[in-house]
Amino acid sequence: QASLYEEAGADRLAFWAKQARERLTWSKDFDEVLDWSDAPVAKWFVGGELNVAYNCADRHVEAGNGERVAIHFVGEPGDEQAITYADLTERVQRAAGALRAAGVEAGDRVAIYLPMIPEAVFAILACARLGAPHSVVFGGFSSEALHTRIADADAKIVITADGQFRRGKVAPLKAAVDAAIAHGDDESPVETVLVVQRTKGEVEWHEGRDQWWHDVVDGQSETHEAQPHDS
Repeated sequence: QASLYEEAGADRLAFWAKQARERLTWSKDFDEVLDWSDAPVAKWFVGGELNVAYNCADRHVEAGNGERVAIHFVGEPGDEQAITYADLTERVQRAAGALRAAGVEAGDRVAIYLPMIPEAVFAILACARLGAPHSVVFGGFSSEALHTRIADADAKIVITADGQFRRGKVAPLKAAVDAAIAHGDDESPVETVLVVQRTKGEVEWHEGRDQWWHDVVDGQSETHEAQPHDS
C-alpha cells in the first residue's frame, strides 16, 4: 500500500497510465494520460478506446473465471440470485440487444429508474456496451424529479419496474414513470418504456410504448459484440 502511494507521488501520470494499461483491456491504446488544457474540464486517457461493459463482464469469462460469482443478490422478500460472470455477460448482451432493437444507438440517452435489483446492473452495462449515456434515477424520487431528468437528458427510453419492495411493503414505480412522461405541456422524448416485473402488481399499460423487460430481453441473442468507444 505504501509503495503505491510513493509511486503515485513520484509521477502521478505514469502511475495512472500503468494502472489503466494493466487493469483494463483497451481496443486502442491512449496517446495522452491527461489533457488539462481546457481547465476545469479534464480528459483522461485521450485517444484510447475501450468498452466498459466488456471490461466488467466479458473479459473475466475469457480469463477462465466465468463460473465465479459476480453478483450475489438478496432481495427484501428473501429471494436470492447468484449471478456468475458468465451469467452476467449473457444477460448484459441480451439487454444490449433489446435496447438496440428498440432503436438505441451510440449517443442516445436512456433513463434508468429501478430498485436495487440485478436488472439495474444489466441495464447500466447494456447502455455502456452500446455507448448510450444513461441517467440512473433513484427509485425514491418523485415523478416530477424523474420528469426533469428525462427532459434534461432527452431520454428516448426509460427502464423501470412495476414496483419495488420497501420496508415490507410494495411501492409503485411504473405509475411515477407514466406521470413523469405526461408531466408538462411539451411532448415527451420517451419512445419506449421497458418494465421489469418485480412485484407483479397491476400497472397501467400504454400499447405501443410500454414493453415487459422479459418479453423483449429474454428473446434476444446470447451474443452481442461489444463495440469500442472513446475513453
